[in-house]
Amino acid sequence: MQPTHNTLTESIRAQSIEILNKHLAAAIDLHAQVKQAHWNVRGPNFIALHELFDRVAEEVEGFSDKLAERAGGLGGTAFGTIQVAAERSFLVPYPHGIADGEQHVFAVASSLAAFGQSMREAIKPLAELGDLDTSDLFTEISRGIDSQLWFVESNVVPKNE
Repeated sequence: MQPTHNTLTESIRAQSIEILNKHLAAAIDLHAQVKQAHWNVRGPNFIALHELFDRVAEEVEGFSDKLAERAGGLGGTAFGTIQVAAERSFLVPYPHGIADGEQHVFAVASSLAAFGQSMREAIKPLAELGDLDTSDLFTEISRGIDSQLWFVESNVVPKNE
């Protein structure tokens, strides 16, 4: 761990860094999954989905940056290489060979939801550790992911009940 004047104990910082790196790996994977959809979507809603997926990918990339910078700010190392992300991501692998817009919407929405759920599950444990700032960061990212999920899911026509 790098020296820092951060007043959190080394134990708290180490535990927070571990949680941050877990989610950094998934965020990098999520970014790549959304770009996969962006590059490969086809169909009548191509341009709308192509542009939407690009905006979602930009947002997710920003979340990756925040996670990595917080890990560094706590004196840790951000493990953000593609190799580490592929090894450590908890997301379900993105399906290859799909082109249909609805299939991409479903796949992206599923990954966004899984990532958002994991972020929410980490908020309380981080707060209980005593790292309220990292907990708050996870709350911020969770809200952002939920917003992106809403934008993506809004491309599905609701079924009449």
